[in-house]
Amino acid sequence: MTWARRFRRRQSLLESLWLIPVIGAVLGEILGVGVSLADEHIGSASLWHYSPSTASTFLTAIVGAAAALTGFVVTVTVLVVQMAIGTFSARMMRLWFRDRMLKVTLAILVGTLTFSFAVLQRIDDDFVPDLGVTLAGIFISLCLLVFIVFFDRIIRRLRPAAVAADVARAARSTFARSVSLAERPDIRWEHETTRAEPTLVVRASRGGAIQAVDSDGLVEWGRAHRAELVLPNRVGSFVHMGGELVRVHGGELGDRAAEELEGMIALGDERTFDQDPAFAIRMMVDIANKALSPAVNDPTTAAQVLDHIGEVLILIGRTDLEKSTTPAGPDAPAVVVMASHSWEDFLTLGLTEIREYGATSVQITRRLRALLEELLETVRLEHRAAVEEELRRLAETVAEGWGDSVDRDRATAPDRQGLGAAAQLPQAGP
Repeated sequence: MTWARRFRRRQSLLESLWLIPVIGAVLGEILGVGVSLADEHIGSASLWHYSPSTASTFLTAIVGAAAALTGFVVTVTVLVVQMAIGTFSARMMRLWFRDRMLKVTLAILVGTLTFSFAVLQRIDDDFVPDLGVTLAGIFISLCLLVFIVFFDRIIRRLRPAAVAADVARAARSTFARSVSLAERPDIRWEHETTRAEPTLVVRASRGGAIQAVDSDGLVEWGRAHRAELVLPNRVGSFVHMGGELVRVHGGELGDRAAEELEGMIALGDERTFDQDPAFAIRMMVDIANKALSPAVNDPTTAAQVLDHIGEVLILIGRTDLEKSTTPAGPDAPAVVVMASHSWEDFLTLGLTEIREYGATSVQITRRLRALLEELLETVRLEHRAAVEEELRRLAETVAEGWGDSVDRDRATAPDRQGLGAAAQLPQAGP
């Protein structure tokens, strides 16, 4: 099995809503049978004795309650997903699919159901698994507590700022992994991967977005075949069937070289943020854009999203991106060359569309100016020219959108809260 196929299967299992609940159901059944057998051979304290009719009625009620709670959790999840798609973006569904609390809640509920059913099957006129009945009562109480925690958490996660914070954390984590990968001497990042005529061009046998790349496998393959591997497409780019995946320069190639290299690049139906920090920024921008649409008209949400976009941009802006693109020394030449995003790419992605859609909102123009001024003070010197260019574009956008408006002075003032913090306004004339 190739690395790409294993990656796609891991993604499928990670985002599946059935795997953990099925494991919980199997464990519940096994535990129910085990407890019943132990109770039959060892016995239980007199405090735990139940009559057959009482135990049957009690367990039947627990089975019904567990099934009802499971259905209610599924219903709530469906409603939340629908609300998230309508309020934020369809790409937010990946966050809900990966939510561990949802899967654990379903696993506990289904496990309690199968446990209670297994114990119920062991009841007859001569034997009642008293310990199993008692544990079933404890488990259903635990289910209620877990459900309350789940409901509280899922309601809190519906807030736009909470969703943006989750995505921002994913962006920072993914970017940190990318930086650590780029610091390796055998891997180099380039904004433009131009080379002479390659020895071999590996083309995609199917279309899809590049979700992840097996960097270790590519390095080992390149060293073993004494070749330089160039990946012309960034992670997250969509490659059509027959499009270029890898360009091989030099080396001693075998008959299966193209097949082996293609198996180290995972293609899927859509992007993921496992190795793609730009996709996480894209998701936050989508939330802000939807909030700024005339149908929603919620600039405060967009201003809150800009808080988290700014946090990610500051992290990227403080990083020496050129270090990862510096050619390796002659003693340690790069084996794999990957196309990468520049600082200008990240800055443009994070701010351009929000500036465009929020041009008529005083909150957005003020928050953007405050963010850009903060970036100008905190990012590396080589990144400040791009920030100054964004400030120039913002000034022109405000001048065009506000013209002779009485609030033009307010639209040009920086404000970290969008509108509400103390901003220094021009003094009125005498």
